[in-house]
Amino acid sequence: MLWQSVVGKLWFTILLLVSAVLAILMVLLLQSLEQFNLKEAETQLQKHTTMVASIYEEHGNEPNRSEMIRQYGENFNINIAIFEDGEKSWGSENHLDVTLPPSFFLSDEELSTVIEDNQVVVKEGDFSGPSSGQAEIMVVGVPLAGQPGGGVFMYQTLSAFEQTSNETRRLVYLSAGIAIVLTTIFAFFLSSRVTAPLRKMRQAALEVAEGNFQTKVPILTHDEIGQLAIAFNRMRRELNRNIAALNQEKEQLARILSSMADGVMTFNRKGEVVVMNPPAERFFEDWRYEMEDQPHHTSNLPEEMSQLYLNVIGEEEEELIELVVQGRSWAILMAPLYDQKDVRGAVAVIRDMTEERQHDKLRKDFIANVSHELRTPISLLQGYSEAIVDDLAGTVEDQKELAKIIYDESLRMGRLVNELLDLARMEAGHTELNKDLVNIEEFSDRVLRKFQGYAKDDGITLTTHIEGDQPEFLMDPDRMEQVLTNLLHNAIRHTEEGGTVSLNVRLFENSIELDVTDTGSGIPEEDLPFVFERFYKGDKSRTRGRSGTGLGLAIAKNIISAHKGEVTVHSRMNKGTTFSIVLPRKPDHPSEK
Repeated sequence: MLWQSVVGKLWFTILLLVSAVLAILMVLLLQSLEQFNLKEAETQLQKHTTMVASIYEEHGNEPNRSEMIRQYGENFNINIAIFEDGEKSWGSENHLDVTLPPSFFLSDEELSTVIEDNQVVVKEGDFSGPSSGQAEIMVVGVPLAGQPGGGVFMYQTLSAFEQTSNETRRLVYLSAGIAIVLTTIFAFFLSSRVTAPLRKMRQAALEVAEGNFQTKVPILTHDEIGQLAIAFNRMRRELNRNIAALNQEKEQLARILSSMADGVMTFNRKGEVVVMNPPAERFFEDWRYEMEDQPHHTSNLPEEMSQLYLNVIGEEEEELIELVVQGRSWAILMAPLYDQKDVRGAVAVIRDMTEERQHDKLRKDFIANVSHELRTPISLLQGYSEAIVDDLAGTVEDQKELAKIIYDESLRMGRLVNELLDLARMEAGHTELNKDLVNIEEFSDRVLRKFQGYAKDDGITLTTHIEGDQPEFLMDPDRMEQVLTNLLHNAIRHTEEGGTVSLNVRLFENSIELDVTDTGSGIPEEDLPFVFERFYKGDKSRTRGRSGTGLGLAIAKNIISAHKGEVTVHSRMNKGTTFSIVLPRKPDHPSEK
């Protein structure tokens, strides 16, 4: 710190001495100037009062006497009150915001002597009355010659005096500030020159402490300070040689750790983290974010990890645990670290197992979902086929009805298989797009017309709104129609009678945005991250008994991705859902179709 150095102490001593002298002089000067200004204001007001008294006495009962006195008070912004025979006979008191009542002049011990004893009185104070308010006021009273019980009182606020005092105070403060600045510059320059050699030695030592071993202390003299500089330079060279070897080994270790895909961290004997690579830091960032909602959380490590460390140190054997943090699965393998024969800490390897767990879950879910989706139509096919074979359908109409059910279920199985094949091809990157310039307005109207009858039967209102210019857009109309058909069909299925489903299109220079909005039951918050997964289905109680295969949104997302676009969803329970699609206008290749 500056005040702990020789420069700071010398500079501060000079500055403190000059500041103390300036402060004393400034206080005395301000008091003297304020007294002078106040005395000058009293003198001026007394002169004005004497002048008004002279005008009042000399002009007698002339008609213009009152007007002359009123203009006099108005010119100098002073209120005037004239008393005759102990009562107020005339006044001009509308020039100030403060007005003193006549009783004030008669009841005040000092001011009443003007009327009673024919004395000139000057008084300042913080006066207040029922109509005067409260303010710092200067009052001057002068008796009227030859008028017993007569006197002229003039009063004004001390605001003008305060302005003069403030201006004077500002000039004094400015002068003191300039003096302090000049003293500071002079004192700092003097102390710096005196302590320059020591500061050079100090700066060189700090640079070496920060790792700059190329710094060399200049040898200016051959006395004790010169010998100290020679010893310092020798120490610097040895430190530079040893630190270079250590940094080389440390850099090799850091590169190995930073290039690892798994997280690595080491602990000392006290359980404190010593080394941590970037993957391990990402794990702890997720864990700290998750722990923000825990009011009693004080540990720097997950509780399971702390217990794992204690087990490893106590049993001196490696152990493995698996944690779930922010929805991701992490496997932690910890082993003891030895210092010759004693355990000096532990090393932990943290691997993100989320994808492996998700792949296992997807594989299991895929088999279970496909089995579930195929079980119902196969059971129906088998049951109704057996009914036909066993001649349980007695009439031709019954046989046709059973055959139609078998046909419908076979179509359902075909759609499921085709959607699975399409989804597999898309996820494998084999999506073929037949792009063409499409008029968005005509395209939107054509898609909505498909659902007008369907929506009318359910009592749902279909609306569309298009904003912007440049309606021509390059895309695959069949694929995009498949996406909007799926979104509009889902919106109608999840909207109750009397609701509204809207298709809103916004055309921009570099992109196009399509929103499918409904006023239906919405999607639960916990289900929002999974709506684009295969076989995801909403609660059947909100679909009015018409559930699909759960592949439509997954296919829609892949189609949008093939267009280099993005699809998102926002929903609130019982408020509605909005699916937003953003497609860029710029094609992958100028000739692409």
